[in-house]
Amino acid sequence: MTAKQFYDWQTSGGTDDVMRLVDCLERADVLWCAIGGVAVNHWAEQPMVTQDVDFVVASDSVQRTIALLEEAGFPSERFEWSVNFRGHSAVSIQLSTEDFYHEFPSRSVPADVHGVLCKRPVNPVAHPRAGIRHDGGSWTGMLNDP
Repeated sequence: MTAKQFYDWQTSGGTDDVMRLVDCLERADVLWCAIGGVAVNHWAEQPMVTQDVDFVVASDSVQRTIALLEEAGFPSERFEWSVNFRGHSAVSIQLSTEDFYHEFPSRSVPADVHGVLCKRPVNPVAHPRAGIRHDGGSWTGMLNDP
């Protein structure tokens, strides 16, 4: 079983939703990157499956991105710090609107995550509320904490 097949199995068809998300952002030339568990998979020794796909876009692209994804068939729900989208699978897609992340897309690079080409930040730092940090080689205080 490939990484993509495993992810698809774990998320009830989530690969299609993630690929549609990436395609929508790339076709529209939106500056974006994955954050959270999806991005951490790039560094993880053991793959971690998450049904949340967290991403961020450049601050001047937030409203345009919301409109693009709604037009592409992703219903949305707005919250104070995010806009959540649903596709056809068990995957929950979350656009973070927190200022903390808005520089991440400008320093992102392509990365294969579960067999899907995404973008991940270069040299990320953890959100202060997350209780984790990246020391340049590994994530500390995240994968083994209760």
